[in-house]
Amino acid sequence: MDIQSASSVVLQALTQATSQDTAVLKPAEEQLKQWETQPGFYSVLLNIFTNHSLDVNVRFLAVLYFKNGIDRYWRRVAPNALSEEEKTSLRAGLVTNFNEPVNQIATQIAVLIAKVARLDCPRQWPELIPILLEAVKVQDGLPQHRALLTFYHVTKTLASKRLANDKRLFQDLAAGIYSFACSLWNHHTDCFLQQVYAGDQEAALASLERTLLSLKVLRKLTVHGFIEPNQNMEVMGFLSSVFDRLKQFLECCRPVQPGNVCREKLEKTIILFTKTLLDFLEYHPCPFIPLIQRSLEFAVSYVFTEMGEGVVFERFIVQCMNLIKMIVKNDAYKPNKNIEDSKPESLEAHKIKTAFFTHPTLTEIGRRLVSHYFLLTEEELTMWEEDPEGFAVEEGGGDSWKYSLRPCTEVLFLDIFHNYSQTLTPVLLEMVQNLQGPTNVEEPVQLLMKDAVYNAVGLAAYELFDSVDFDVWFKNQLLAELQVTHNRYKLIRRRVIWLIGRWISVKFKSDLRPVLYEVILNLMQDPDLVVRIETATTLKLTVDDFEFRTEQFLPYLESIFGLLFQLLQQVTECDTKMQVLHVISCVIERVHIQIRPYVGCLVQYLPLLWKQSEEHNMLRCAILTTLIHLVQGLGAESKNLYPFLLPVIQLSTDVSQPPHVYLLEDGLELWLVTLENSPAITPELLRIFQNMSPLLEMSSENVRTCFQIIKAYIYLSATDFLQSYAEGLCKSFCEMMKDITMEGQVQVLKVVEIVLKVSPVLGSHMFQPLLPAVFRGIVEGERYPVVMSTYLGVTGRILLQNSSFFSALLQQMAQEFQQEMDQLLGSVIEMWVDRMDNITQPERRKLSSLALLSLLPSDNSVIQDKFCGIINICVEALHDVMTEDSETGSLRDCMLMTHFEEPKVTDDEEPATEQDKRKKLLALEDPVHSVSLQQFVYEKLKAQQMMMGDQGFQALMETVDTEIVSQLQEFLQRL
Repeated sequence: MDIQSASSVVLQALTQATSQDTAVLKPAEEQLKQWETQPGFYSVLLNIFTNHSLDVNVRFLAVLYFKNGIDRYWRRVAPNALSEEEKTSLRAGLVTNFNEPVNQIATQIAVLIAKVARLDCPRQWPELIPILLEAVKVQDGLPQHRALLTFYHVTKTLASKRLANDKRLFQDLAAGIYSFACSLWNHHTDCFLQQVYAGDQEAALASLERTLLSLKVLRKLTVHGFIEPNQNMEVMGFLSSVFDRLKQFLECCRPVQPGNVCREKLEKTIILFTKTLLDFLEYHPCPFIPLIQRSLEFAVSYVFTEMGEGVVFERFIVQCMNLIKMIVKNDAYKPNKNIEDSKPESLEAHKIKTAFFTHPTLTEIGRRLVSHYFLLTEEELTMWEEDPEGFAVEEGGGDSWKYSLRPCTEVLFLDIFHNYSQTLTPVLLEMVQNLQGPTNVEEPVQLLMKDAVYNAVGLAAYELFDSVDFDVWFKNQLLAELQVTHNRYKLIRRRVIWLIGRWISVKFKSDLRPVLYEVILNLMQDPDLVVRIETATTLKLTVDDFEFRTEQFLPYLESIFGLLFQLLQQVTECDTKMQVLHVISCVIERVHIQIRPYVGCLVQYLPLLWKQSEEHNMLRCAILTTLIHLVQGLGAESKNLYPFLLPVIQLSTDVSQPPHVYLLEDGLELWLVTLENSPAITPELLRIFQNMSPLLEMSSENVRTCFQIIKAYIYLSATDFLQSYAEGLCKSFCEMMKDITMEGQVQVLKVVEIVLKVSPVLGSHMFQPLLPAVFRGIVEGERYPVVMSTYLGVTGRILLQNSSFFSALLQQMAQEFQQEMDQLLGSVIEMWVDRMDNITQPERRKLSSLALLSLLPSDNSVIQDKFCGIINICVEALHDVMTEDSETGSLRDCMLMTHFEEPKVTDDEEPATEQDKRKKLLALEDPVHSVSLQQFVYEKLKAQQMMMGDQGFQALMETVDTEIVSQLQEFLQRL
């Protein structure tokens, strides 16, 4: 592409590509896409975006195309890579001057130079850093700023490289330029402070921007540029100076009002100082040890004393608290339990921390955290009144909540309390003692203080286990607090029920649960919505607890469940509905079938909620979870939900529908429990299986659930299911067996095994294409025990329950192996006997014995040759399954099932599903559970004796080890 002639053409295309008219825009974009691989195209773009007389939008687009081209075509190995000649020219052109007037374009140019530097610096572009260092020395404002901006982006990019060789190169760079970077930062910082004191606002703002950029460079060099930064005096000198600089910048905040541009930049710079300290602490904990004392003194003085008044702001407080927290809980600063095994650095750090965190210091930090930072703010109280659902979600840990001050203070409180509980426990208990008895509703400050103290007691519940008798406190104090119905006391009602939720799994007597359920029942009718939502959350924690007893809860179930349903209808926010649905799900899950009389209203409401939540996939996930527990609770009665339930499953598991990305996992789980609890197949339930084929092709983490669903269909109605889907399923399985994992192969064969168990004849024919691979695996001695075990299980089913098909399969395989049938049968039996130890499940071991015994009686010489091995397997299996009856002393086969009994279920046990019942009925017809192995061995040996005569049979028995014969006789004598 000739640069001169092409410039106007490319410029025209870029101009059209900025058009709002798609008829003009689309062809221009296509044309630009075609030029991306043309030699000279990026040189033209460079000329365009560095021409300041052109339209800003056109120039900005040119920069973006250039930047994207670096990602695609700059590497030597990339398809249509740029030539080395053009890259050399472009590198030179990019750093010719630093005078871009438009901020957004200047930033993009700096980023794309950094992208090239990542690939080429220093080997192909050794001059880049020297050029930048010279450029930042220029006194002219704009070029200096642009050069500094580029210097920062290049440093940031090079610091992010993680290969060992790249890290060494960056360390060499850091060693070479660190001194210059420090002096540059100091120079701009001093200029800023002088201009602030002189009242030159405009100049101060420009200097502050340069201070910020130079500090960003220094941060990257300090954190990532040195293996042992504590050995470098300049690095440690810079870090030590950070505290004094921070104080100077914080003082600059006093006269400047929030919202002012300079204030915003000031706060950014202050935060960057703290980030530098935090990053250095994270990456270099031991070199940070000399800074621990000053860090703690600085952070504590500004956050927990009057020094910070009038200057600190929320993000700065958060950063200071993070600094304290990281020092307190850093493992590198904790000595081993055996002091002699501790590193000297750990002992030194521990000594510094111990000297700093004196009793008075800890007491002041603890008191101030609770009495100052834990207090609900005016903004939060206003939110409670105006947006109660928003308040409840944020307090419960909503997305915006995690970025605010409150969670940071609570985490710091927990970390300090955990590490210094002996000192802080008496402090907190004293604060509780000072607030005993109901608080006057006319004293809002006291109400807020009680809320804060109770919050602390809840957060520190595990640490206070031995110091607080919560049961006594609950009965003597907290219950009375919950009886105060004044509107202003809602603050305490909500906090107390939250507090109970925190202690329920720590220390709360079981016999107090009914009293708590009474409390929950009352508070679920509280006039304040926030109190009701918090009560629902505590209910969830209560029923989730391992000491939950269904019989204690049942008297309150109807009323509480009805109030939960009312709450679900009352709340309007998506997040709150999800929260309440999770509580409902939890209650249904814990009470099982006891929920059946009370779900009518919920069942009627869920279809409406599903329709309303069309744009809220996470709410739909919560509905799916509720439906899962609802189906499990309703059991066979869940068939009444099918008009709503089945379309929900259909949509959630259809990979052609966009919502499946969110709904698939829960949708599959719902599909499975629906099948497990279905009393009978329906055409609609059968039709949903059309969704399965694409799901199996995805081979995702959900494939295990897919196989469970397939098995559930087989148990539910094997004939209907296989007639409709066996052919397609067999094709899917054949494809999967080609490139699936070992575990996947086992899952496929387990399905085949179940089909053969349910319907041996139908299963053998429908899955016939899969069976040669199974046969082949046995003959060739499959090396994975789990796979071999499954192969033998499948083959055992066919041999025992469909012997004619086994013969046909043996004939087919004999032709493939070019062997006689008897010879191949001998190889199979020999491998079976040899690999019997691969089978660990007693059911499969008995199946193998029954299957091989089914070959008897036989006059086939090959089978008689393998008689010894068959008997060995049978005796092993008899040891597995025969147990002695304690009453009669006789032996019995422990796997025998003679009749079906409906299991008795206690309140705390999950009832048997319809599928469990189907499995038990099937087991009654399964030879493994219906045929006595002891009797079967006896009959088969007797028949063999009859066929061969006593002398021939005696000779056959002599091929078996005498010890095995002795054990066999002992089993048979006790028939």
